[in-house]
Amino acid sequence: MSDYNAFLNNYAFITIIVLLGVMLLVVILWIVSKCLRFLIKKDDTQPDATTVQYDWHTLSVAQALHKQSTQLSSGLSQAEVKARQNDYGFNQLDETPPEPAWHLLLSQFKSILILVLIIAAIVAAAIGDLSDGIVILIVVIINAFLGFYQEFQAEKSLAALKKMLALQAKVRRDGRVQELSATQLVPGDIVILEAGDKIPADGRIVAANTLEVDESSFTGESVPVTKQKKELRNPATPLAERSNMLYMNNAIVRGRAEMLVTATGMDTEIGKLADLLAQTEDEATPLQLQLDSLGKRLALFALVVVVVLFASAILRGEPLIETAFTAIALAVAAIPEGLPAVVTVTLALGMHRMASQRAIVKRLSAVETLGCTTVICTDKTGTLTVNQMTARAVFYKEQRYSVSGEGYEITGEILPTVSATDLNALLLPLALCNDSHVRDNQVLGDPMEGALLVLAAKGGLSKEQANKQLPRIAEIPFDAEHKFMATFHRQDYEIKIFIKGAPEVLLNLCVRLKYC
Repeated sequence: MSDYNAFLNNYAFITIIVLLGVMLLVVILWIVSKCLRFLIKKDDTQPDATTVQYDWHTLSVAQALHKQSTQLSSGLSQAEVKARQNDYGFNQLDETPPEPAWHLLLSQFKSILILVLIIAAIVAAAIGDLSDGIVILIVVIINAFLGFYQEFQAEKSLAALKKMLALQAKVRRDGRVQELSATQLVPGDIVILEAGDKIPADGRIVAANTLEVDESSFTGESVPVTKQKKELRNPATPLAERSNMLYMNNAIVRGRAEMLVTATGMDTEIGKLADLLAQTEDEATPLQLQLDSLGKRLALFALVVVVVLFASAILRGEPLIETAFTAIALAVAAIPEGLPAVVTVTLALGMHRMASQRAIVKRLSAVETLGCTTVICTDKTGTLTVNQMTARAVFYKEQRYSVSGEGYEITGEILPTVSATDLNALLLPLALCNDSHVRDNQVLGDPMEGALLVLAAKGGLSKEQANKQLPRIAEIPFDAEHKFMATFHRQDYEIKIFIKGAPEVLLNLCVRLKYC
């Protein structure tokens, strides 16, 4: 029997040494990871040169080109591009390097509750209760690998998305237009933009034709903004009102433009916002705070149990060794080893449900943060909508029609139902006097024109079908001064004109009114 007890004691001792070694290794790796992240962040810097800042919106096109030492017709030379890339670096926002897999795994052991469980497993093994120690360790390991797997997969998905969404730009260099990665842009480049393009850098407009830009991600306004190339007089004009400037990550919804790049990378306005966001520190979520608080309370409770039992044993004169084993066993039994696993599984299910709604969550704790959100305070309605317009009602030939469906999905209908020929005179202008396109339930162009195209499609008329029937031969683009757009179409030997615009302007152009 004594040999058996000695064996158990030796086994428990060995177990304790191994577990303590693992804990020491975890601590060492954690410290090393912090040092590596600091060194990577320190070395991962762009060149010190920053873009020279002028009040670009107050300069004429000629002055802006002169300041950047470039020409509109030819752009920069390759030699000048290489020199400026050495000065300003690549046109990309600073990003924290992705966490290595082993660091993600170690981060699963940060919780105080997890540390308490590990200590409980060590103590349980030390007093000979190997089954409890092994069970607790298995639960901790399963919890860690489940959280690691979810977060590692999210990191991989985000990396794949970034590769898929790599932005391309049309640039004029050495007198030739070429398409290249937006990261290769430098101040002084001439970028050519069309409807549907994403703006790859900040720049001064040097040529524009009926240009409208979606700046909702920048200003919160859901309505496209009209842009032009004339200089502005007031140097203090707010960013959102600088009608001759374009900003990175916004999108062209109508027209065409040529832009002189004035800022790239972290010198752009969106780069300044990214820098402010990078300075904010991650805070623990409410659930993490509650779990850490629970871990501290459990540790305190276990300590109190041990102290009380020792004190009572001393008062009663009981053997201290036996009392110590009993106290430790009760303290270990008070630890809810299954709680972390239950929390992790619950958050993983939430993460999976978010993924089914096409939302990638990098951290499990973010799911709980989103679930705790009760009020969103905002001063812009555009930030809370899907930035889509839908035609819901039509009044035509003294008849009111209602339109079903949402957004740019062509799944609704016009009620009461009538034949396509009855609505042909209404639907043709909607499809033909229109410069936008709808593809895969997304609009390329102006949101209002997209809503009109969807309305025509619900009535049975597509834009492609209408263009084949009446090909466009000329147009008068929409302009803020005359407030209308007109297109000219050939039909046999006749020319048909379709026009849309502000009601007060069109009514003044009419000689007589019909169906009013």
